Formats: sequence, structure tokens, C-alpha cells
Amino acid sequence: MSAKSLPPRPSRRGVIGAAGALAATALLPVLSGCGSSTADRYESGYVSGDGVTTEIPAAERTDPLDISGTTFDDEDFSSGDQHGEVLVVNVWYASCPPCRTEAPDLQAIHEDYAEQGVAFVGVNVRDTAGPARAFEETYGITYPSLPDPDAEIMYEMRGQVAPNAVPSTLVLDREGRVAARISGAADPSTLRAMIDTVLAE
Repeated sequence: MSAKSLPPRPSRRGVIGAAGALAATALLPVLSGCGSSTADRYESGYVSGDGVTTEIPAAERTDPLDISGTTFDDEDFSSGDQHGEVLVVNVWYASCPPCRTEAPDLQAIHEDYAEQGVAFVGVNVRDTAGPARAFEETYGITYPSLPDPDAEIMYEMRGQVAPNAVPSTLVLDREGRVAARISGAADPSTLRAMIDTVLAE
């Protein structure tokens, strides 16, 4: 075989460049959006999307969620202790822009419904205590949040909250079952209507 018929040998720079391109392509799903890095922990049948809302009739609701942990204020929390009340669960982290957008509305709704038997709890998927408390101080958040750096709570919510759907909000009925959910920043009027529906049950 003559030298002219041999394919050109790729340069070192070309090989490295191709490998980098493949790595970047593989990372795109992880880096897109406000999503957390918990996608490889489990598979979810729920597809995330900003502004997607779902209300679930009482007869179609699944088993109660079991959400527990220690808040950023070092207090024990269990969703089971909230049975008999409506519980709103908000998934967030401090540097997520939609989380910052919805924070004042969530606090206002929390204040408006506190005397009607509605509790709020946050699930923070990324932050340490410092950034989380700074966020809460900035936006005047008075309800507790649970740190979830290892995605243990997110795992408990699989099938209800997609791994990359941050922020997301769930409304649990008095039995702790998911009655409604919002993927993306919560529209305050929509969330209020969801809470009103569950309170009326």
C-alpha cells in the first residue's frame, strides 16, 4: 500500500478536542436550567416543565409522603406530624432565579393561610446553612427549610417532583398525600386556588 492511500493520522490536539466535545455534550442535560444534580439518583415518570400544574382528585391520590429531617435551625421536622393540616412543600435553592422570584409570594401565602391550618416547609437541594439563611433573611421567609444535599428527601418525592424541577411546589392534603403540584415558579393565584380546594375537602 502506498503512503498516499493511508488516512492521515489525527493530531494530539484533534484527539483532545474531540474528547472535550464529547464530554461537553454529555454534560448538557446536567447543566441545563436550574436543575439539581440528583437526576442519577432515581428515575421519575413526572416530566418537568416551567409552569406545569397538576391537581389530583382525592380518589386518585397515592400514599402519604414521608418527608423528615433537621431544619437549618436544628429543629426536627416530619411531614407525619403535620397530618390533619394542609402542608405546602417548596423545593428550592438560593441561587436559582425563579426561586428568588417566587419567595415573597410564598411567604405572603404562608402568612395568609397560617391560621387556616396550612403549614409550609422548604426542601433545599444545594445550600449550606449560610447561603440558605441569607436567602431567608433577604426575603423574610419565616417557615422552616430542610437541607437535602444527598437527595434523600427528593428520593422520597420521586414520581411527584422531577430531579431537575427546581423550583417545584407540592400541596399535601390532610392525610399527607399529594393533592396538587407546580413545576417551576409558583403563580400565587394558582397556588392559592390549589390550597383553597384542599382546605374545602
